[in-house]
Amino acid sequence: MSHLKNDTFLRALLRQPTEYTPVWLMRQAGRYLPEYCATRARAGSFLDLCKTPALATEVTLQPLARYDLDAAILFSDILTIPDAMGLGLYFAEGEGPKFERPLAEEWAIRDLKAPDPHDHLRYVLDAVSEIRRALDGSVPLIGFSGSPFTLACYMVEGEGSDSYTKLKTLMYSRPDLLHHILDVTTTAVTDYLNAQIECGAQAVMVFDSWGGMLSQAAYLEFSLPYMARIMAALKRENEGRTVPRIVFTKGGGLWLEDIARCGADAVGLDWTIDIGAARRRVGDQVALQGNLDPTILLTTPEAVAAESKRVLASFGHGHGHVFNLGHGISQFTPPDNVRVLVDTVHAESRQYHAD
Repeated sequence: MSHLKNDTFLRALLRQPTEYTPVWLMRQAGRYLPEYCATRARAGSFLDLCKTPALATEVTLQPLARYDLDAAILFSDILTIPDAMGLGLYFAEGEGPKFERPLAEEWAIRDLKAPDPHDHLRYVLDAVSEIRRALDGSVPLIGFSGSPFTLACYMVEGEGSDSYTKLKTLMYSRPDLLHHILDVTTTAVTDYLNAQIECGAQAVMVFDSWGGMLSQAAYLEFSLPYMARIMAALKRENEGRTVPRIVFTKGGGLWLEDIARCGADAVGLDWTIDIGAARRRVGDQVALQGNLDPTILLTTPEAVAAESKRVLASFGHGHGHVFNLGHGISQFTPPDNVRVLVDTVHAESRQYHAD
């Protein structure tokens, strides 16, 4: 077994006893950190930052140098898979990600192939290996991917959207074509995450960022079953340890019971659901990750501490809670407020883990 100086995060995901509630933050390596902005400027572009393992390693480690976080998360982007499928990912200055060749024609959808991650996504796997070496067993490394449905949204729309009209039109008029995209993408995500595990990721997370904009019937047909397929096909062990699996559907609180049955070890929650109520709904089926509103971090240290305590108190006594934000950290967050959050969670959570 690989030696880990701090495996609190992994134990919490498996609902094993811990001395305190572990904490990490979605987008913890990001634009709110001046050192990240300096490295990104040196890289020249966001994509070059993602595709240069040494720089991806550097930014992955930056928040760990500042804060006593319980996990590192691979620095990458969820759109690496469609980029490897040949859709031509690019970032316009001041805008979000876009694709040069979105899926608009039936022939293009039928031609879609899952890329070999060892070939087309080698730079990500090299970053995983390099980050593991740099961490030197201090904390676990999280690997991740977008969910098949979320990737399909970008692949069909060609960019982010408020309404996802193109995707939903395809879904309702040609469900067979959307299922084909999801089929291929599920294979791609499974292969990608298993390759990350082989290269050293000690937990993996699937980000279903856009599943929450579906109707219940559509979510249960086009998003959740594909994530369940991935969960069933992931490597369960590596280096003598169980590799925990996390799923996170933003806006998925309505379907919490269904999500808890998809085969994941932990379910991420956004801030719209009370974590104590969520715990009562799913019982001891899964660990829960979340779920502080990231906007709190734009306020005062006192408000950050008070709201962090409220989330801990809502989850209550016992194990199986990984503290996180309900979504990614804002680029406008004062870095000192993150320290208050991490230190508050570590200090205040011990009372909930005492026998």
